[in-house]
Amino acid sequence: MTQNWSPESWRSRPVFQVPEYPDQEKLAQVEQVLGKFPPLVFAGEARRLKESLALAVEGKAFVLQGGDCAESFSDFSANNIRDMFRVMLQMAVVLIFGSAVPVVKIGRIAGQFPKPRSSPTETIDGVSLPSYRGDIINDIEFSPASRIPDPQRMVQAYSQSAATLNLLRAFAQGGYADLHQVHLWNQGFVARSPQGERYQALADRLTETLDFMAACGFTSQTSPQIRETEFFTSHEALLLQYEQALTRVDSTTGDWYDCSAHMVWIGDRTRQADGAHVEFMRGIKNPVGLKAGPSLDPSDLLRLIDILNPDNEPGRLSIISRMGADKVETALPKLVQAVAREGRKVVWLCDPMHGNTTTASSGFKTRSFDRILREVRGFFDVHEAEGSQAGGVHFEMTGQDVTECTGGAQAITDSTLADRYQTQCDPRLNASQALELAFLIAEELKARRQAIAQGVARPALAS
Repeated sequence: MTQNWSPESWRSRPVFQVPEYPDQEKLAQVEQVLGKFPPLVFAGEARRLKESLALAVEGKAFVLQGGDCAESFSDFSANNIRDMFRVMLQMAVVLIFGSAVPVVKIGRIAGQFPKPRSSPTETIDGVSLPSYRGDIINDIEFSPASRIPDPQRMVQAYSQSAATLNLLRAFAQGGYADLHQVHLWNQGFVARSPQGERYQALADRLTETLDFMAACGFTSQTSPQIRETEFFTSHEALLLQYEQALTRVDSTTGDWYDCSAHMVWIGDRTRQADGAHVEFMRGIKNPVGLKAGPSLDPSDLLRLIDILNPDNEPGRLSIISRMGADKVETALPKLVQAVAREGRKVVWLCDPMHGNTTTASSGFKTRSFDRILREVRGFFDVHEAEGSQAGGVHFEMTGQDVTECTGGAQAITDSTLADRYQTQCDPRLNASQALELAFLIAEELKARRQAIAQGVARPALAS
C-alpha cells in the first residue's frame, strides 16, 4: 500500500479544495508546531474501529456515523458535546433493538472543521469575497480580513479537538454511557417530543432487562460492556496540511496513521484518483471513507478501491453513498453491482443529507425529513435487491433544538426555519428528528430481519 508513499507525497499531485495561504512562511511554522504535538488518537484505537467495521461488512454490526456539518470555535462548549453524545447513545440503543447487532458509534466531531465549497467566492450585496471554508481556515464574518486563510487557526482547531476528545473519553468510559443511565439520556426538548415518549417506553424495557441480568450476576461492576462504550471520531480529511502534520509512525507496527481521528474520509469533490487527497489516504492505515455521489462511474469506483484498499481488507474502506432521494435507486445499483462482481469488501453507508439540500422560500438552505427518509429507504431497497449488505447510516445532526431541516414529527416548516437556524454551513437534523429517524430505521431493520427469518417478503419502510 505504501510503496513510493510518504506523508508529504500528496504535495506533488493536483490538489483541490485546499486554500491558498498568503503567508507561506507562517504556514510552514504552524505545520512544524503541529508536527510536534501529541497525537489526538492512537493507532490501536483506529485498529479497533477497523475490526468493528469489518463486522459491518458481513452484517454483524451496524454503523451509526453522525455529528455536526462543520464544528465552530464560537459554539464550542461541554454542553454541546454532551448533547451530541447523548443523542448518539439514544439512537444506538434504538438501532440495537432493531438490528439485533452491535452498533458502531462514530462521531463527526473533534476535527470536522473544514468544508468544501462549490465556489471559491461568495457575493453579498454586490461585494465578492473568498468563501467561508470552516473555522480551521477562515472566519464566517463577511469582511475582507476575516476571509483571509490563517494557518494559526489549525492550532486552535487542534486544541479544541483535544479538549473534545478528552470529554468524549470521559463520557464513554466514566459512567455516563452506563446502560443504567438510559432514562437520564432522555432529557431536554427531546423528552417532551413524541420520540421522547417512544424512547421512554424502550428505556423501561431495557431497565427490566438489566434488572433481570443483575439478578443473574451481570452488573455494571462485573460487566464493563454495561457501564462503558466505544466512541470513535471521524472527519473529512480536506485540509491536507493539517492531516500531514498529525500523521505519525505507529511504534508497534511501523505503519503510518493519521492521528487526527480514528477514521477520515474523502469527499465527493476530492476523489480524483490521481489527486492529492487520494494519494494521502492510500498510505495511512486508518479506516478510510469515500463519498460516492451520482456522478461516480463504476469503473472509477473500482479504480479508487484498488488504490485505497489494494489488499481487500474488510473494515479498511467504507463507501458513503450520497445520491439524493431522486437518484439513489438509479445511480446506486450499478456501483453496488460492480463492487459485488469484483468481490470487493467494503462497508456501505448511506449519507441521505448531502444530496437533498434545497433552498426554502424563506431563503434558508434546508433539507426535507421526508426526502432524507426516502433516500434511506432507497438505499436499503437497493442493497436488498442486489443481495448486498447495507452497513449503516451517516447523518449531519446536532443535539440542540435547532430548526434547520423541515418536516418530521415536529412539523418544522419553511416559515419556522428562522426560529432557531444556527448552523455555520449546512442544515442539520435536530436531536428529535435524529431520534425519529433512528426509530424508523430500527423498524425497517427489524422487519427485514424477521422477513428473512420467515422467508417472506419484507414490509415497506415505515413512514
